[in-house]
Amino acid sequence: MKITVIGGAGFIGSNLIGRLLKLGAGQITAFDNFSSGKLWHLEPLLADERLKLIRADITEQDQLMEAMAGTDILYHLASNPDISRAVTEPAVDFDRGTLLTHLVFEAARKAKVGSIVYASGSGVFGDDATREFDEESFSPRPTSTYAASKIAGEALLSAYCSMFGINGLTYRFANVVGPNQTHGVGFDFIRKLRLDPTRLNVLGNGLQSKSYIHVDDVVDGLVLFLAKGFTGYDYFNLCTGDYITVKQIAASVISEMGLTDVAVQYGVTPKGWSGDVPIIRFSSEKARRAGWTNRSSSSEAMRLSIRGMLSNIAARKLEI
Repeated sequence: MKITVIGGAGFIGSNLIGRLLKLGAGQITAFDNFSSGKLWHLEPLLADERLKLIRADITEQDQLMEAMAGTDILYHLASNPDISRAVTEPAVDFDRGTLLTHLVFEAARKAKVGSIVYASGSGVFGDDATREFDEESFSPRPTSTYAASKIAGEALLSAYCSMFGINGLTYRFANVVGPNQTHGVGFDFIRKLRLDPTRLNVLGNGLQSKSYIHVDDVVDGLVLFLAKGFTGYDYFNLCTGDYITVKQIAASVISEMGLTDVAVQYGVTPKGWSGDVPIIRFSSEKARRAGWTNRSSSSEAMRLSIRGMLSNIAARKLEI
C-alpha cells in the first residue's frame, strides 16, 4: 500500500507519518511546500527508505501528479495555519485552501487514488454557543473564510466520492495541540512572554472556551479508521468532550515557564479576532461508537503541548 500525505511536514502530517512507519506501512510520500511545515518535523524519519519527501507546491501539477502516482490512500492535511490572517488578506483561504483542495482532488481523480482522507475543523459548525453539534449537525453560516474553505472542501470530497467512485473520510478536529506545534494560542503566549516575561496581552476577554485535542489522539483516529476500511463518503468529529478557557491556557503557560508577577491584560470582547468562534461545543459520539477515544483531556493536552514547545525551544528546534 502506498500512502501520500499532503502537508506531510506539518504538525499533524509529520506525527501521522511517524505513526504509520511504526505500524509497518509501505511506501509513504510526504508532499509539502514548507510554507508552514518544518524539515525538523521529518528529520528523524527520513532515514527510513520507505519515506519519500517531495518539496513542492500543490500548484506545481507535475510534482503533484508524481506524488499521486500509485497512491492507494491520500491524506490531505494542508491548509492555511494562520486563521486570523484572512482579516487582512481575505483571499488567503480561497487561494491556499479551496483552490488547492480542488487541485488535490483533481490530481487524485486523474491518478485513480482509491481513498482520500480530508482534515476539516469544528469551525464549520458556525457560532452558536447554545448547541452541542454532533456529526450530523451542520451550520450553513461560517463566521470565517477559513471555515468557509473547510466547508467547501467537505462538499467537494463528497461530490468526488459520489461522481467518481472514490472513498472519502472527513475529520472535523477540535483545536489540535502537541509538542511539535508551530502556531496556536499556547505558541503565541510563549512567544509573547519570551519577548516580555512581565506582561501578557491576550486577544479577547479570555473566556473563549473550546476543546483542545492532543495530536496523538488525532492520529489514533486517523489510523483507526484507516485500519477499519471505509467505502463511500463518511465524516467524524474528533474532540475531547471537555473544554478549557483562554484564561486557563494563559495560567498554564505562565506556570510552565516558571514566571511570577505577570500582568495579564485581556481584551473587552468575547472574540479574539474577526471571525473567531469564542465558544464551541460539539460531540464525537459517532467516532466513539466506532471505537475511538481520547487519552488526554483538554487541559492535559495543552500542558503536554506547552512543555513540548518549551523543550523544543531549549533544543533550538523551535524558534519563537
